[in-house]
Amino acid sequence: MTRYIMRPSRLDDFGALMELAESSGTGFTSLPVSEEIMRDKLEKSDEAFSGRLKNPEYGKYLLMMEDTHSGEVAGCSAVKCGVGIDAPFFNYRIITVAQASLAADRRYDMDALILTNEFVGYTEVGTLFLKEAHRGGGAGRLAAQSRYLLMETAPDRFGDRILSELRGVTDRTGNTPFWNCLGAHFFRMTFPEADYMSATTDNQFILDLMPKYPIYIDLLPAEGRAAIGRCHNEGVGALKLLEWEGFRFERTVDIFDGGPMVAAERKNIRTIRESRIVRVEAGHPDGSVEGLIATLETRTFAAMQLVGEVKDDETIIVDANQLKVMGLKSGDQACIWKRTK
Repeated sequence: MTRYIMRPSRLDDFGALMELAESSGTGFTSLPVSEEIMRDKLEKSDEAFSGRLKNPEYGKYLLMMEDTHSGEVAGCSAVKCGVGIDAPFFNYRIITVAQASLAADRRYDMDALILTNEFVGYTEVGTLFLKEAHRGGGAGRLAAQSRYLLMETAPDRFGDRILSELRGVTDRTGNTPFWNCLGAHFFRMTFPEADYMSATTDNQFILDLMPKYPIYIDLLPAEGRAAIGRCHNEGVGALKLLEWEGFRFERTVDIFDGGPMVAAERKNIRTIRESRIVRVEAGHPDGSVEGLIATLETRTFAAMQLVGEVKDDETIIVDANQLKVMGLKSGDQACIWKRTK
């Protein structure tokens, strides 16, 4: 049986979630080392999965990766149904300004940053983090792709357009070049302070302190320019997975660290396009089918790597122990994504 399962977070995951936050390092804005924020995440996720929300667009779903061999929480990932609804979701858009003068016989283009709030209503996928000991072997893919299979359990709760924000360039000492070259001059606070305020307030402070006019990129120091649109070294794998799904960078970046934002139409995301509903049957599969398998109920959602066997066009044979761990039994329906060999 495969090793890891993605399941809804529980209130008693607090200790494990704090451990993940402490391991994630500086600049991982969705996992700050804050007991208040982590408890709030777990409470909101519990409300979303249980169906207690009056407004589904406010749903924030946190998935935990559990090692079925040891019971250890090995990582997490998340889906936020709608960004920019309960608080503004600011970003910088990179625009190109054409400069020309007949008198001076000069023409050139210059890139500039403008503050926007253009992703209102997008569903955001993020918070993907695995402990170092559990990386590799397809665990990262499971954490990433399970978010799209979760969307398939209740499509009406999620937006038609999906967004992902990647951590920008930050070194091991917490030095963030883009922030140092731009944001620090206007906010007059440290990057962690601004990051914490962004996570705990309505973001009015951004409107109050951020410059209101375009910022010409050529005026920034070289290290600041180089960080624009680049992701953290530990985020390169996540970016490749997003691009494989169909996400594209369209010249929008985070206002604090300059990290890239990528987006895609939900219907065009590869995992969603290629997934289908089948009937499962307990048995001893030959392993000829590999991919992912997920349950169809949001409240009891579970996703695992699949090592199965095709019985017929509508039926997949799956290890009986795996079905039990997922809360499935022979004859139940499940959603599968098959890896193309």
